[in-house]
Amino acid sequence: MTAMTSPVTTATTRSEPPFAADETAMLTAWLDFHRATLAVKCEGLTADQLRLRSVPPSSLSLLGLVRHMAEVERFWFRAILLGEETGPGGLYWSEQHPDGDFDLVDTADAEADFAAWQDQITAARAACEGLPLETVGKRDRRGEQVTLRWILVHMIEEYARHNGHADLLRELVDGATGE
Repeated sequence: MTAMTSPVTTATTRSEPPFAADETAMLTAWLDFHRATLAVKCEGLTADQLRLRSVPPSSLSLLGLVRHMAEVERFWFRAILLGEETGPGGLYWSEQHPDGDFDLVDTADAEADFAAWQDQITAARAACEGLPLETVGKRDRRGEQVTLRWILVHMIEEYARHNGHADLLRELVDGATGE
């Protein structure tokens, strides 16, 4: 594997969520804020830096988080909300590699993975465009119906948790800290 020395990501614009807005605007603003936060945590790093693992036995890396969030966006918005047939396996995982999003980053194409993540975010935004928060997903999750409101709140939680991991990973890579 050759070392990639140029940064994979570009400058990210991150907007603060509004202090007052309707529920849909508030939830989507917070989700976009957390999406942008993960991008900020990865800014300016090379592919090799993005692949850097935390501590053994963990396979956690910034690139793994990006790949994981692409999978999560795809699952909740496309498979559950829209009921799309996403087929066996995912973008990065399979039955043979159930944690492929995290485990299989050593030779992954970081630029392609960031593009796939952004594609899934674009598809997620399109999936919920104009839908009321009470919209029930076309697929159940664990035998239960799931609303768009629940999906948005869950996605905020998912990103917030993983952004905490990203804080620690970024500090490990180059000492950078911040929001």
